Formats: sequence, structure tokens, C-alpha cells
Amino acid sequence: MIVNFSVQNFGSIREKQTLSFEADRSKHLEDYYVINTNGLRLLKLGLIYGANASGKTTILMALDFLRDLVVHPKKKKNDNFNNEFKPFLFDSVSKFQNTLFSIEFIQNSIRYEYEVELNHQAIVKEELNFHNPGKSNVFKRTTDLDKQFSEVIFGNKIKKDKSVEKTLESNTLWNNTVFGGGLKTNINIKELKDATDWFSETLGELATPVTKLETFVFRQISRNHINNEILIDILRKSDFNITGILKEEKQTEISPTLVEFMDKEGLLSLDLLNQIKNNGTLKSFEPKLEHTINGIAYDNLRFDSESRGTQRYFGLSGILYALIDNALIIPIDELESSLHPDLFRHFLLLFLINAKQSQLIATTHNREILNDKDMFRNDAIWITDKNKSGATELYSLADFDTSVIRDTTNVLNAYKAGRLGGLPNLGDYYLDIANEK
Repeated sequence: MIVNFSVQNFGSIREKQTLSFEADRSKHLEDYYVINTNGLRLLKLGLIYGANASGKTTILMALDFLRDLVVHPKKKKNDNFNNEFKPFLFDSVSKFQNTLFSIEFIQNSIRYEYEVELNHQAIVKEELNFHNPGKSNVFKRTTDLDKQFSEVIFGNKIKKDKSVEKTLESNTLWNNTVFGGGLKTNINIKELKDATDWFSETLGELATPVTKLETFVFRQISRNHINNEILIDILRKSDFNITGILKEEKQTEISPTLVEFMDKEGLLSLDLLNQIKNNGTLKSFEPKLEHTINGIAYDNLRFDSESRGTQRYFGLSGILYALIDNALIIPIDELESSLHPDLFRHFLLLFLINAKQSQLIATTHNREILNDKDMFRNDAIWITDKNKSGATELYSLADFDTSVIRDTTNVLNAYKAGRLGGLPNLGDYYLDIANEK
């Protein structure tokens, strides 16, 4: 689980901003929102509100960038980060400064703290600490930018062989994290492996409104990683009349030239390559959903003919299943996209009631739940706003004192009135249009 995540000088974020999942002292909705672990009370849900271009998505993109930095290290020493991110650009200084990320998380009942500093070309510094029970260092890494060489020093409590340490250091390119170096090295350092596994297996990729979530769901179904009956139950409770998930087998002929190209580019697994070579065809499955109307089952509707809302919620249902069945952290941008407000609320309640060890981080413009105190906690609602310098500021409802928010305050009205920030500063409706002939 994430304890907190901080980012500085990334996109619209200039000064350090922190998203925290540590619950405040309130016992409101404790059984549904709070997970007790390692002496901490951590929230399962974080919803981020704010105007367009205020930095909501940037928070999630920063987290996703950090995950990618760890899980997908650069292959070549001259690869840079220019395509992945930009520092804050609305002043004359920030673009020349480093970007910083820090995150605290729980993995295998141990609390880890990771911090990394980088520029466009290289990882400048990074450090990993853990608490078991006291705070100890796993490693510290510094980079000589002139020599393009990294030095990695492990803490005194880490069991390792000196030769292994040097091999890891050699494999940690100046544009790779130490985790990336570890993925290229045959080593067995428990703390390093635990932290790497957390980034790759617990922290999920960012899902956006255009992410094909259904592809993930059908892949999980084909691998028997999803119980169809439970997934169908989620969809049934959401009023889609869906009673079955079907797979129609298809055989597609593949030319030898295309096979050779895909093999050369590494686009085929060994199993698929052998399948094509033996049969000359590629076996695939066309997914369909069975709908039951007035007691009659229909399976003649292709999935891509389903409504956009049905496709979106089917994908989200698979995500929901994964969150309930595993201990995962999933960031979702614009969670309400293509969903009716009641269905949005229903999805959140299904998550809060049924997920026991997972966290959901989402941006949203859906304001209706802010009118329902039986639905949210103040410390789970976050707002992004831009200051006079155009930089993103992130804060939660729990940061306001009682002069702004009391137990009796209608939060939705306070938000709509601009008392909480996070609203667009709109002009009037008149346009100065010159009528030219």
C-alpha cells in the first residue's frame, strides 16, 4: 500500500506536492475506508478534483512515470527521458533544475521509503530505506554526470557479496535506477527484490479514458485469472442485463513474410511462433457478451458493437475484480468517463465494501458524491488548483479548518461556491466577433 507520494518539478508541478493516504483521526466510515497495517491507518481511496489543466492528471502521470522508471529501465546509455516528461516550464529556472520523486509504501509488512532525483539524461541520486523495525538503509546511489558513471553503496544491514555489489553497480547505467540494474543482474538481495516486486506487481499502470481495459479483462479471462461468475455478478448488479461472457474462436492466416518480420521484431512469444509455423494460422478469440432479455439469452452482439458505457464499465469491472481479489494499487484518470453518476457511485461502493487490501486513486469531475457525507471522508478528497505562477497545488478537504468546513457543511455547495478552490476561472459569455465582408 502507498503511505504517501511526493513529486517536485514535473509538468505543471513546481514546488513539492504530496498525496497522502494516512487517515486523519476521524472514525467516519472507518470500516470501509481504513486499513490498519504496520501501525498506520491507511486509506483505500483517494479522489482528486480540480479544474481542467489544474494538474489532476499530472499527479497520476508522475506516479506512472516513477513506476515506468523502475520497471522498464533504459536499454542504452544514450537513451534520455525527453519524451517521457517535461519539468515545470512557466518560469526561467525550473527547466534547468532536477525532478524529484519520493514514495513510502508497505511491502510484505515492511515499510519502505524510496527517493529519486533525475534530469533529462540521467538518474542523479536515489536512495532506498526500510523500517524493520527501525529505519535502515538499503542503498544509496550517486552519479558522476561528467563520467556517466554511477556509484552504489549498500547499507550495513544488507547481506550481499562484494562482487555482486560491483556487478550491480556496473549494470546500473547512469539513466537506470538501481532497481533497473537489479533486473539485469543475477543477485538475491531480499529488500531490493521486495521493492522491485512492489513496483511491478502491486502498483498498476495508469488507466485513462482511452485505455482498452477490456483487452486486459479478456486476457485475464483467457488465462483463468478471473472467476467469470463473480465478474458477471458485478455486471448484473450494475443493470447491464449481461449474463455470460463468450469467446468465439477465429483462425487467421499469416503469411511467412509477416511471421518473419514479427519474429525479428520480437512481437511473438515462442508459443505463438510455433503455433503459426505448425498451422500457418493464428488462433484468436473474438469476445462477446451474452445478454438476457425477458428470459431469452442473446449472444449475437459483437463486443465492439456494445455501447461505449458498456465497454467502459466492463473494463472497469475487471479492474474492480482485480482490486477485490488481490492487494493492488490502481490509478485511473477520469473514472467517471462514460458512466452515469449513479453507476459511478455504485462502482465506488462496490470497491469500498468488498476490497480489503487494495487502493484506488482516481481523478474525477463527478461532484454529486460531495453532497453525500455517508459516501466520503474529508481526508480521501483531494483538490488541485493553480496558483498565480501557474503551478499546481494539491491539498485535501482535511487541510481546511473549521472556519471553512464543519461537520454540518454542505461540501458540494462550498465547492461550487469556490470556497475550496479547484474551479475554472471563467469569463463572460460575450465574444467580440468582427463582421468582416
